[in-house]
Amino acid sequence: MATEYETSADYIQHHLTNLTYGRFPEGHWGFAHGQEDINAMGFWAINVDTMFWSLSLGLVFLAIFSWAAKKAKPGVPGGLQNFCEYAVEFVENNVAQVFGTRPNPIIGPLSLTILVWVFLMNLMDLVPVDWIPHAAALAGIPYMKVVSTTDPNATLGMSISVFLLVLYYNFKIKGPIAFGKALVTHPVPHWSMYWFNFILEMVDMLAKPLSHGLRLFGNLYAGEMIFILIALLPFYAQWLLSLPWAIFHILIICLQAFVFMILTIVYLTQAHETEEH
Repeated sequence: MATEYETSADYIQHHLTNLTYGRFPEGHWGFAHGQEDINAMGFWAINVDTMFWSLSLGLVFLAIFSWAAKKAKPGVPGGLQNFCEYAVEFVENNVAQVFGTRPNPIIGPLSLTILVWVFLMNLMDLVPVDWIPHAAALAGIPYMKVVSTTDPNATLGMSISVFLLVLYYNFKIKGPIAFGKALVTHPVPHWSMYWFNFILEMVDMLAKPLSHGLRLFGNLYAGEMIFILIALLPFYAQWLLSLPWAIFHILIICLQAFVFMILTIVYLTQAHETEEH
């Protein structure tokens, strides 16, 4: 497929460009026809392919677990039931080890959703890089990125959502006064250093959602880039390199889904802690 493009740079640029719908500077709305249009749209734009694939894979997650729950049997379970039960038990064990027995009705479902949803989005990176974009081009769709986690809008959207939950539970569990006090009295409990403590705490607080989202984005973006570069090689070299990289990348796919989940549990655990730190 790479031979359809004039240069390797064109091929790479095409595969890294999202299908974006937004408002042009002239005031009308429409699909962007390249990176220049996307830059011109600025904030008033949405990556349609990211939304499509992330929501579609979210529905796949719901369908898989709903089907397994309806078909669950006592005694000897089937393969799908085993998979779903293993995922639930894995999440329960991690929640129990980190979050403990604190009463919270959403920590378990949220962690399971993050683990499986992020895993499914990451898994799309194993689809050969030309298949879906080429099929989309035949249908008249110029761009189609299929790995939602290679879009920082998606990963930061998820991490900011977790951050808002953390703020909510900080206010709910600790109360606004105790939460505000913690921002100025740590790590140096002296009134003359309150301003310094506040700066440190704010940097630490804002760094969490940024690192949370950018870590996932960076790892999957790098993996996608390597697959694109491999696709530029001769046919025999593609088969020689793509299989070992795909096998190694499976580890990254699983690890990044787990890291995103476990950090969510850790941040929510910290929000529920009322002891002085």
